Amino acid sequence: MLKATLRSFLAHKGRLALSGLAVVLSVAFVAGSLIFSDTVTRTFDRLFASTSADVTVEPKQDLQSARTAGTVQTVPAALRDRVAKVAGVAAAHADVSVQNVVVVDRRNRSVGPTTGAPTIATSWYVTRRSPVRLTSGHAPHGAGEALLDADTADRKRVRTGDMLTVQAQPGTFRVRVVGIATFTTTNPGAALVFLDPAVAARELLGSADRATGISVDAARGVSDAELKRRVGDAIGTGTYDLKTAGEQAKSAAAELGGFLDVIKFVMLGFAGIAVLVGVFLIVNTFSMLIAQRTRELGLLRALGADRRQVRRSVLTEAVLLGVAGSTLGLAAGIGLAFGLIRLMSAFGMNLKATEMAIGLPTPVAAYAVGVGVTFVAAYLPSRRAAAVSPMAALASDGVAEVAGVSRPLKVRAIVGSVVGAAGAAALTGCATATKTASAASLLGLGVVLTLIATVIAGPLLVRPVIRVLGGAFPALFGPVGRMSQRNALRNPRRTGATAAALMVGLALVGGMSVASASMSASFDQRIDKTLGADFVVQNGSFLPFTREITDRVRGTEGVRLVVRQRFAPVTVRFPDGRRVKTTAAGYDPQVDDVAHVTYAAGGSAAALADGGLGMDAAFARDHGVRLGSTLPVEFPGGQRARMRVGALTDQGGGDGFGMQGGLFFGIGTVEKYVPGGQDAALYVKRSPGTGADLLRSRLERTLRPYPQVQVRDQADYKKLVHDQIAVLLYLVYALLGLAIVIAVLGVVNTLALSVVERTREIGLLRAVGLSRRQLRRMIRLESVVIAVFGAVLGLGLGLVWGVCTQQVLALQGMTALAFPWGTIVAVVIGSAVVGVVAALLPALRASRMNVLAAIAHE
Repeated sequence: MLKATLRSFLAHKGRLALSGLAVVLSVAFVAGSLIFSDTVTRTFDRLFASTSADVTVEPKQDLQSARTAGTVQTVPAALRDRVAKVAGVAAAHADVSVQNVVVVDRRNRSVGPTTGAPTIATSWYVTRRSPVRLTSGHAPHGAGEALLDADTADRKRVRTGDMLTVQAQPGTFRVRVVGIATFTTTNPGAALVFLDPAVAARELLGSADRATGISVDAARGVSDAELKRRVGDAIGTGTYDLKTAGEQAKSAAAELGGFLDVIKFVMLGFAGIAVLVGVFLIVNTFSMLIAQRTRELGLLRALGADRRQVRRSVLTEAVLLGVAGSTLGLAAGIGLAFGLIRLMSAFGMNLKATEMAIGLPTPVAAYAVGVGVTFVAAYLPSRRAAAVSPMAALASDGVAEVAGVSRPLKVRAIVGSVVGAAGAAALTGCATATKTASAASLLGLGVVLTLIATVIAGPLLVRPVIRVLGGAFPALFGPVGRMSQRNALRNPRRTGATAAALMVGLALVGGMSVASASMSASFDQRIDKTLGADFVVQNGSFLPFTREITDRVRGTEGVRLVVRQRFAPVTVRFPDGRRVKTTAAGYDPQVDDVAHVTYAAGGSAAALADGGLGMDAAFARDHGVRLGSTLPVEFPGGQRARMRVGALTDQGGGDGFGMQGGLFFGIGTVEKYVPGGQDAALYVKRSPGTGADLLRSRLERTLRPYPQVQVRDQADYKKLVHDQIAVLLYLVYALLGLAIVIAVLGVVNTLALSVVERTREIGLLRAVGLSRRQLRRMIRLESVVIAVFGAVLGLGLGLVWGVCTQQVLALQGMTALAFPWGTIVAVVIGSAVVGVVAALLPALRASRMNVLAAIAHE
C-alpha cells in the first residue's frame, strides 16, 4: 500500500501542485510573520539591553500626558547630585530628552521621519552605553550648536554647517549642525538632535533646573537590583519611577510590542485567509482525484486492501503534500521576512538581515499549519474513498455515483438550515442590541455561523442560481452556451466548493465596503452637523503644537475668532464605583460659535466654568451620573479636583468632544491642572467681508515656517477621514487579492481535473463537429458562471454582514447606511474576468487533445 501510495502521489504531482501552492502561501505568511517579529524583538532587546543605564530614575508615570497634552514630565536636575552620593553609584547623569519637537531645515522642510517614528531632541554626553558615536565634526558646546544622526542627515541631505530650526514647547530656536553622530546599534527609525546638556534643559524644558530623568551607572560589584534599592531608599519611591536596565528594556519592548502586534496580526490575517480558502481547494482536488481513481481504489479493495488502508493511503498523500508545501512555504517565509526587513530599512528602521532570528517555534508552526491543513482537508475525501464498494467501483464507468457526489443533499440542507438559522438569529440580535459590546459579539458569531451555513448549503444553491446566471447562455452562444451551463450544474458539490473559495474573499470585501462607506457617510454628516468653524488648524499627526502657532493664527488679518482645543489625560471615579482613565478636552468659552453641540441637559457655560465638566449623556447614564453630580477627577502629577457635571451632550451616540465618555471642560481647567500644555487644534472663524479663500491663503502664508501644521476646512476634514478609512480598505483589498489568487488556482484545478475526467466526452464532442474554438469557449463560459456564482453568494453574504456592522457602528453615533454600488458592480465584473483567466490553460489543454485518443480513453 505504501508503494502504491507513493506511485500515486508522484503520478499526480502536477495536479497536486496547485493545491500545494495554497499550502505554500499560508505557511509562508505564518513563518514570515514569526521570523520578522522574532528578528525585530531580538534586535531591539539587544538595543535596549545595551543602551539602558543600570538604574533609571524618571517621573512617576501615573498618567501619560506628553503626547496628548503636549507637556513633558520632569524631575529636579539637582536630584542628580543626591543620586551621585549614594553608595555604589559610579556615575549619574541628568538626562534631557523630549519627543514633542519639530525640526526643520533651511528650506523649511521637516527633517523628522514620515513613518510615525519620533523626532527626539536630547542632551549630548558619552558613556559606554551611548547608542551613537561622533563620526565627524565636534560635540556641541553652548547655545546654537547641535549634532544630527547620520541616517537623518543622509535621508534629508543635511550637512555639517547647515542651520536647523527647532520648535520646542518653551519656544523656537536655531542651531547649526557642528557634527554627525552614527548609530552603533540598530537605528529604531527616529531622528535624533543632540544639544549641549545645559542648553538642552533651558531650550527644551524651559529651565536649567529640570531634567527628564537621571541615568545611574553602578559601581563594580553592585547589582542593578541592589543599586535600585539604595537609590530608592535615598530619594524615595513614591515620587519617582525607578527601573533597572532589565526593567527599562522590558518596558521599552512592551511599547514596541504594539507596533509588532499590528504587523504580526496583519500577516496572520493573510495566513488565515490563505488557509481558509486553501481548504476548499484541497478538498475539491482530493475529491476529484479520488473520483478519477475509483476503479484503481476498487481494484485495491478487491485485492485485499481494507477501508482503513485505503483511507490511510489517501491521508498519506495529503501528508506528503503538506510536508512538501510546508517546506517550500518555510523557505518562502524566510524570503518574505527578508523582504520585510529590507522594507523596514527603507523606512528608516535599519534591521540587519544577517541577524534574522529563526527559532524552533517557527518551523514547528509552519509544519503544523501546512500538514494540519492538508490532513483536515483530505479527511472527508478519504472517508468517501474508503466507503466505495469494490464491486461497484470495478463495474463503474463513471465516478459520480461511487465517489459519493450524487448522494442526496438532505443532510446538507438540514445542517445548513440549522446553522444558518442560528447565524441569522445572531445577526438579528446584533441589529436590535443596545449595547456595543453585546452587538459586536453577536456580529462576530453571526458572521462565522452564516459563513459556515453558506459553505454547507452552497451546493443546494448551485442549480437555482446558475440557471439564472447562465440563463442567457443558450441564446447568446447556442449549444455551446447550453453545454457550459449544464456542465456547471452537473456536479453541485464540486461547483459549490470551487465557488466557495472566491465567496470567502468577496464576502469579506462586501461587508467591509458597506461598513467603510457607512462610516464615511456618517462622518460626513457629523462634520456637516457639528463643525461651525471656517477652518481648523491642526498638526498633521494630531499632536499638540507650540504656542507660537496659536499667537500667529490670532494675529492673521481676517481672523475674527480663535477657539483653542487642548487635551488632558484624566482619571474619573464614577458613582457606580468604576474608575475610568480617559482623555478630556478643554475649550475656550466661545466653543458654541465654532461647534454645533446638541445638549441633552445643561449647556456649555456651566460645563466650561471653573470647576465644571461636560460629558456624553449615554456615557453618563451608563455610569449613574446626572446633571449636577460631583465627580472626583485626577490629573497628571497626582493633582485632584472635584468637578460638577454642568452639561450632558447628545451627539447621536458618539463620544462628543473628547475620547471615551466625551469629557470636556474649560481650557482654564486644563491650564490650572496641566500647566505648560500645548494646543491640539485651533477653530478659526473669519471676519465679515473676508472671503474663505483669502483667509486660507493668509493662514497658510502665516504658518509657512511650521510645515507640520495644516489648515483644513470641512471638505479637507472629510477627505482626511475618507483617507484614513481607505487604509483599512486597502488591507481588505489585499486580503481579497490573496483570496482571488488562491480561488483562481482552485478554478484552474477544478477545470483541469474536470477536463481529464471528461476526456472521452470531449473526444466525442470533437468527433461530432465541435471545433477547438467552441470547446475553449464552452470551458471559459463554465468557468465564468462558477466565478460569478461565487461572487453573487459572497457579495450577498457580505452585504448582510455590512448592514449588521453598520448597526453596531450606529450605537457609536455612525447612523448613516451607504452601499458602495460602484465597488459591487466592479467586483461582479472582476469575477467574470477571473473566470476567463482561470479557464485559459484548461481550455487550451482541452482543445489540443487528440480526438481518437480521447475517444479511446477510459
